[in-house]
Amino acid sequence: MAVQRRAIQPLGQRPRVLQMADVDKSFNGGVVALRQMSLDVHEGDFISLLGPSGCGKSTALRLLAGLSSPTSGRIAWEDPHGAGDLSVVFQEPTLMPWATVAQNVWLPFRLKGMRYDQVKDEVLEVLRLVGLEKFAGAYPRELSGGMKMRVSIARALVTNPRLILMDEPFAALDEITRHKLNQDLLELKAKIGCTIVFVTHSVFESVFLSDRVVVMAARPGRVIREFTIDAPYPRSEAYRTSADYAAQCRAASDALYQAMGEAA
Repeated sequence: MAVQRRAIQPLGQRPRVLQMADVDKSFNGGVVALRQMSLDVHEGDFISLLGPSGCGKSTALRLLAGLSSPTSGRIAWEDPHGAGDLSVVFQEPTLMPWATVAQNVWLPFRLKGMRYDQVKDEVLEVLRLVGLEKFAGAYPRELSGGMKMRVSIARALVTNPRLILMDEPFAALDEITRHKLNQDLLELKAKIGCTIVFVTHSVFESVFLSDRVVVMAARPGRVIREFTIDAPYPRSEAYRTSADYAAQCRAASDALYQAMGEAA
C-alpha cells in the first residue's frame, strides 16, 4: 500500500491511539527506570518526551514499541487490531552498508517475505517524500549523515504505520542539518498525517516540532508536566526568532530545570 495521508483533527478532538497507564519499569539490580509513567497518544499528535539524560525517555519509547515489557502498569492500543502498527527511528540510522538506499528502505517488506518488484513503487514513492529519489541506487557510504537519517525515516514510513517512534534521531547531527531535518520532518508529517512520539533532550527542538511537550523527571522517570505548543503549523524558520517561540522555550526550560530537581 502506498503512503496515504491521514486527516488530523484539532487538539482535543483527536481519538486516542495508545495509552500508557501507571507504568513501572525496573531492571535487574533494582534500578527503577520508570515509576507511574502515564501518557495518552492521540491520532495526529506530535509529542516530544523532554527530560534530562537518564530520565527514562528511551525506556518509555521502547515500551511503547513493544521492545520491552513493563514491570507493572498497562500499555494498550485503543483498537487492539491496530496494535503494533508502528515504526521506530533510532538515534543511529542503522543502515545495511552492503545494500543500496532502495534496498534499505525495502527491508520491512523483505522481512514480511515480499519481493522488491512487488513493492518497488512504494519504496520509490517514500524516497520521493524524503527527497532521495535520485539516490535510490547509492550506498550508505556515499551519503551524508543527514541523508542517512532521511533513509532511516523513509524506511519507517514505507509501511504506512499509524505511529512513528523517534529516539533522538537528530542528536548526532550538526545544528544546521538538524534544523533542516526538523523542518523537513514537519513538512513530511503534514503530507501524510502521521502520529509521532519524539524523544529529545533539546528544549528548542521540542518546542519547534511539537504540539504537546511531555516533561519527565529523572530517577525514576515520570511525567511532571505536560503543556501544549499552540503555535499553528506550518512552522517556518521565522518561528524560531519569534517572541512566542522564545516564551515557549522559557516555559519548557523552566519545566526541565524543575525536572532535574525532582530526582527521587
